[in-house]
Amino acid sequence: MPRIAWLCIGWVAMTLAAIGVALPIMPTVPFLLVAAWAFSRSSPRLRQRIRQHKRYGPAVRAWQDHGAISRLAKVWAVLAMAAGVGLALYLGVDGWVVAIQASVCLAVALYVTTRPTV
Repeated sequence: MPRIAWLCIGWVAMTLAAIGVALPIMPTVPFLLVAAWAFSRSSPRLRQRIRQHKRYGPAVRAWQDHGAISRLAKVWAVLAMAAGVGLALYLGVDGWVVAIQASVCLAVALYVTTRPTV
């Protein structure tokens, strides 16, 4: 893929990460991970800026270097997924939809909780 495409993917992910800083329901670090990944193929300087960020850099480095997630991030991720499934139940979403949502959330929760902890 051309360098410009990787740059576009990186900047879209950075934009979504910036939105995530302001909106509590939108994650920030996963979009920074995508941005760092895309920038690694297009702009090593921008990737390094993400990795050196004072607040979000440690989480990005932990994932990129060790595939690790902090204990607090794991707890928040699992609680957010459980809350999403609970909200769907509360709102009366069709059972089959909630079952699919719960299955996907369970698979993601298992993946997240089995990653190394920082």
